[in-house]
Amino acid sequence: MKQVGDPGSIGLETAGDDEVMKIGVSGASGQLGTAVLKQLVARGGGHEIIAVSRTPQNLSNAMSGRFGDYDKPESLAGAYAGLDRLLVIPTMARVPGVRGGQSVAAIDAAVAAGVGHIVFMSGAGTRAAEEPDILASYFAGEQRLMRTAPKWSVLRMNYYAESLIDEAKMSLARGVLAGLAENRVAFVSRDDLAAAAAGLLLGQGHEGAIYNGTGPASITGTERAAAIAEAAGQPLTFMVLPKKILRGGLEHAGLPADVVNVVMSIQEAFAAGGFDIVTGDIERLSGRAPRAFKDLVRHAFA
Repeated sequence: MKQVGDPGSIGLETAGDDEVMKIGVSGASGQLGTAVLKQLVARGGGHEIIAVSRTPQNLSNAMSGRFGDYDKPESLAGAYAGLDRLLVIPTMARVPGVRGGQSVAAIDAAVAAGVGHIVFMSGAGTRAAEEPDILASYFAGEQRLMRTAPKWSVLRMNYYAESLIDEAKMSLARGVLAGLAENRVAFVSRDDLAAAAAGLLLGQGHEGAIYNGTGPASITGTERAAAIAEAAGQPLTFMVLPKKILRGGLEHAGLPADVVNVVMSIQEAFAAGGFDIVTGDIERLSGRAPRAFKDLVRHAFA
């Protein structure tokens, strides 16, 4: 099969037909984890799929469930035992320092358990940052992974199109979608990212690679508002607000301080161009092109 870098290839070389693996997904009960598991099961290959979760009893019978809690590191040793490959998906914890600490604990447990190849789900534009910036937790996980895991890969996700659509549905009543700058973001579908993660877990030649899962185009605030307005049949404009005004509006809406901090750090990353990146990594890893933002919006408002 063709290798990465060959412009004529679709996806990377997959594991040999006679190589049956134990593949774990940690954080399996979340939306992304569930989507990755579905992709792995659908692709077959005879691999044993291990779903690691705080609530393994709620998972599908198509896979093995194991209890594992990031906040109880002692539970992770057994959860990760015997795995050939593992995807670590961070939680949505918003208290400063918690998410990064959880990711470090999961990576340490996976290394100690002898997992052959650890994949970490990170965020676009990740760099050294201070809490409560959301990038701080991703940076902590990436650094621990690179420094301790014998074989590792990182899949950095751009901002979910679904999350922006949820925000837009609430903004339609006011007719305004706000941001810190006329920024560009290559929104990606959660399902497309899940397909890429599954391809990475099943493929070969990914050691030491950092991939960026993005949509097919980077669009401005004005363009995304126009696409949503067309699909929803309601007026929506994009408005640039000063940082103080945007934060004040979130606080006035009654959002908890930790939520406000997360939203502001994401908006600051948007404004800084951290999500203004378009790659072919979704198609390279999954074998299918990522869906366009306009198509995702049309489907959401159909």
